[in-house]
Amino acid sequence: MQIEDRWGAGNLELYSRYAAELVALAPDVLVGSGGPITRALQRATQTIPIVFAIVADPIGGGYVRSLARPGGNPTGFMQFEYSFSGKWVQLLKQMVPSVSRAAVLINPEDASDAAQFAVIQAVGTLLGVEVSPIDAGDVDEIERGVAQFANFANGGLIVTAGRTINFYERIIALSALHRLPTIYPLRFYVGSGGLISYGPDLVDQYRGVATYVHRILKGAKPADLPVQAPTKFELVMNLKTAKALGLSISPSLLAAADEVIE
Repeated sequence: MQIEDRWGAGNLELYSRYAAELVALAPDVLVGSGGPITRALQRATQTIPIVFAIVADPIGGGYVRSLARPGGNPTGFMQFEYSFSGKWVQLLKQMVPSVSRAAVLINPEDASDAAQFAVIQAVGTLLGVEVSPIDAGDVDEIERGVAQFANFANGGLIVTAGRTINFYERIIALSALHRLPTIYPLRFYVGSGGLISYGPDLVDQYRGVATYVHRILKGAKPADLPVQAPTKFELVMNLKTAKALGLSISPSLLAAADEVIE
């Protein structure tokens, strides 16, 4: 049985109620999508196996003791390793070589966002890109931050893989309004009009979840199944958006894309 948190939001009271209802049905295994859901399930039961997907920091979030030996009843698939966040700066610079400034939309209260920002900042320094944060706590702060950042030339945006997903439509609209090249963490942003995305293939991750559920139903214990990081990533570009921004994508970058939306 599964509770799905579509946007990775944080309605813990609601999720806790759903989790308690599911646990009362005594299922053989539970599946949770995202950190808030996994936390609600973990609080509801310490015995029923839990397989999670798209969790940013399984150790920091307290879901498992270690990646290799989870130790309790949850295990599953983490959203990403923090080192991959540096790829966003590289791709932004590769797509728009003139970029010398990058604003990163982060939730300062989210530890995983802060860790992503640290990696982005380190890679930005190596590439000669000045990196600064924009508080993405609510849509008003995002609008103010992006508008101020857009007052200066040679800038681009990086959207992290945290709760900024709650405001994805507005972020895409702001990027178009201020003509800012923006890189996103997941494919659906580009399908909704964003410029470029690089991130884990979530369909592939859920295939892994299904495999773990199968193994648990056959007798495996979550404590013995290691938490896995993504192994398949996808680079997606939207040529219509690139044209609207007056950008010409290099043939080498186009050739590297897993999908090009025209």
